[in-house]
Amino acid sequence: MEPRIVFEDGEIVACDKPAGQPSIPARGALPPALSSALERALGRKLFVVHRLDRDASGLIVFAKTAAAHARLCAAFAGRKASKSYLALVEGTVSAEGRVDSCLRQFGSGRMGIDERGKPSLTLYRPRRGGRGCSLLRASPVTGRRHQLRVHFWSIGHPILGDRLYGRPRPVGGAPRLMLHACSLSLEGLPPLACPPGEDFLEVLRGRGIEGNSNFF
Repeated sequence: MEPRIVFEDGEIVACDKPAGQPSIPARGALPPALSSALERALGRKLFVVHRLDRDASGLIVFAKTAAAHARLCAAFAGRKASKSYLALVEGTVSAEGRVDSCLRQFGSGRMGIDERGKPSLTLYRPRRGGRGCSLLRASPVTGRRHQLRVHFWSIGHPILGDRLYGRPRPVGGAPRLMLHACSLSLEGLPPLACPPGEDFLEVLRGRGIEGNSNFF
């Protein structure tokens, strides 16, 4: 699987990760991780800055140098990176809102709402409505594992295609997790954007949401 590069300069490379591909190597994972495929394609070592869930798609950034890696990791840790996602959730969401429930890891990597967990904040606003679902633009202010998936599930609007949170699974019978990282803003970098692919748009059309990758 050839990596699709969205942006590249002397310090970073940004890619559009397909749904189903792990960001970094994992035991027994197939297909090969995006980081490994990208290192082979570029012929150089890359540094992991952040990750995307295996079942999500969209924008992910790797650093080319140790200095860039340190700078970018500090920016993410200091919440100076602004990320936006498209999420197709179950049910009708008619107004913008926020979810600030604390998140804690339970067994087998599963996350859940727990007041003893880490503070977490998600902002969202509806973009379009479909049959039994809503397309949201979501911004995770914090960057917890599975944050968007758990937060939307906790308010009764699980993400379609989720095989871990919500019932029955996959939620809504969608063939993939309907979560796509579409933009990233970070000081020192040009604004990065990554429209959803045909597999995401096909599910939207099946739910009565028309449009192409440019209407987001």
